[in-house]
Amino acid sequence: MFAYLSEKLGKLLERAEHSRRDADLASTVDICELERRMRSIEING
Repeated sequence: MFAYLSEKLGKLLERAEHSRRDADLASTVDICELERRMRSIEING
């Protein structure tokens, strides 16, 4: 039971993080800023 809840919570948090990253990338105003943010995500995870 605990393993199931832990897995579901992990997936929920992962989706939330992806949504946050997508929103951050979508808020860029130019291609240079977008590339900088994408590199930062690749490096820092």
